[in-house]
Amino acid sequence: MSIPKFPSVRLSFHSELKKRIYDYFKKTGGKSTGNYKLYIKALVLLISFPAIYFHLVFFTPVWWLAFTECVVLAGLTAAIGFNVMHDGMHGSFSRRKWVNNMAGLSINFLGANNYLWKTKHNIIHHTYTNIDGVDDDIEARPVLRLCRTQKYYRIHRFQHWYFWAAYSLLYLWWVFFTDYKKYFTRRIGPTPIKKIPLIQHFSFWGFKVLHLGVFVALPVIFAGAIPWLIGFLIYGLLSGFILSIVFQLAHTVEHTEFPQAVADTNMMEDEWVLHQLKTTANFATCNRFITWWVGGLNFQIEHHLFPRISHVHYPAISRIIKQTCRDFGLPYHEFPKMRVAVASHISHLRNLSRR
Repeated sequence: MSIPKFPSVRLSFHSELKKRIYDYFKKTGGKSTGNYKLYIKALVLLISFPAIYFHLVFFTPVWWLAFTECVVLAGLTAAIGFNVMHDGMHGSFSRRKWVNNMAGLSINFLGANNYLWKTKHNIIHHTYTNIDGVDDDIEARPVLRLCRTQKYYRIHRFQHWYFWAAYSLLYLWWVFFTDYKKYFTRRIGPTPIKKIPLIQHFSFWGFKVLHLGVFVALPVIFAGAIPWLIGFLIYGLLSGFILSIVFQLAHTVEHTEFPQAVADTNMMEDEWVLHQLKTTANFATCNRFITWWVGGLNFQIEHHLFPRISHVHYPAISRIIKQTCRDFGLPYHEFPKMRVAVASHISHLRNLSRR
């Protein structure tokens, strides 16, 4: 399908919203990028991960402790992705470009590729959120049906039961299959990837080999093939589930929409900012631990409207955005509790399980 376009609107809600956010930072005197709280958190995460990995691989503990460390390692992987890599790739981790680049590079150490992810996430997902056929993040066919316009298969009758298992496959599928598919086809869905620079080719293969060495070869050598397989599956499946569920609670729940372009003009009905409000939801925004762990991605509305503002500012600017939405009579989807958001997601899947 062709890539749709958004109408331009003068004196829009977006203009007023940007002015209010600008006034907030001007009044507080703070920077929109990360602060000492983010850097301390990043330091804790980036020290904890290799420390636990080192103990798990080279001093393989008893099974119950090894299991616990695999679970913690999965939580740290997700946390590094949410807090360090994500802000770095959006240029909001630091005011210094090289620091953002280094933060974004953490995704390569974890097995994925920063260049492909930036195209998929920053360019495609953030622009064409929830547009079926363009936004690759809602493409899970034939296993799952995430919106009405996607083809129905009989297996979808049970998707609200088995989605837990499907989501768990994300990390392993991403690292060992979809990255290679995107690399060789030079496409993400219908969107072509611009010519990959030579340095990125070296980066892609170099880090893939490094990942296989660190996460496959060394554990097999020092812990044994069977313990490695069990531990890696625990780690990979839990990492995949955490990464998946955070995204799904932000975009595939009740009340979020899946707009399509007008066929004759290939133009979206709403301006881009209203499109983001209709396709995105917040969850558990009063839960400080979840906010800390998922890098503020439970404030998904704030992130989609201002991706270059660090997540440490989302709780503060969310009050401004929510009030501005009220002033303009625009939607602001929010689930107060994590369990309520999960229930809404299950209900969404159940509704789509019928033809």
